[in-house]
Amino acid sequence: MKRSILIHPDPRLKKLAKAVPDISDDLRALADDMLETMYAAPGIGLAAPQVGILYRLVVLDCEKKEGATPRPVVMFNPHVVASSEERNTYEEGCLSLPEMYAEVERPAEVSVEWMDRDGNVQSDTFDGLWATCVQHEIDHLDGKLFIDYLRPLKRQMITRKMVKLKREMAREKA
Repeated sequence: MKRSILIHPDPRLKKLAKAVPDISDDLRALADDMLETMYAAPGIGLAAPQVGILYRLVVLDCEKKEGATPRPVVMFNPHVVASSEERNTYEEGCLSLPEMYAEVERPAEVSVEWMDRDGNVQSDTFDGLWATCVQHEIDHLDGKLFIDYLRPLKRQMITRKMVKLKREMAREKA
């Protein structure tokens, strides 16, 4: 089931998400809903707080080549265990900040541990777009948005645009 994505500013996007105590059928269904929502948006990552659920759950699929087989990843309680000294800069966007993009610098490579949908501990090292995406999504679990890395003036400008967009969306629904 496709879910609604929260648009910034929304206080739920700034809250710390709770750890998932154990994997239930409801949480697996939520992960499936989130993948469906992410692909429909379209996006390459989505965190549970973005759909109003304050649990440490992210989904991602950074396989972007035309005709490539999708590689969906579901992560419960993900956390970075190591990151490289080397840095990368990517122009990031966010489904909670539609049409807004800015360059953000992050570690070029990260090692992440998480529980998969069966409750098994997994770990992997990500680089390139995958590294940026997984860090961006884990930030959501900590109440952090990519605009929090920007200078205050740029962040305020984007926030004002989002407030205006939310007003326009509310008017269209009325």
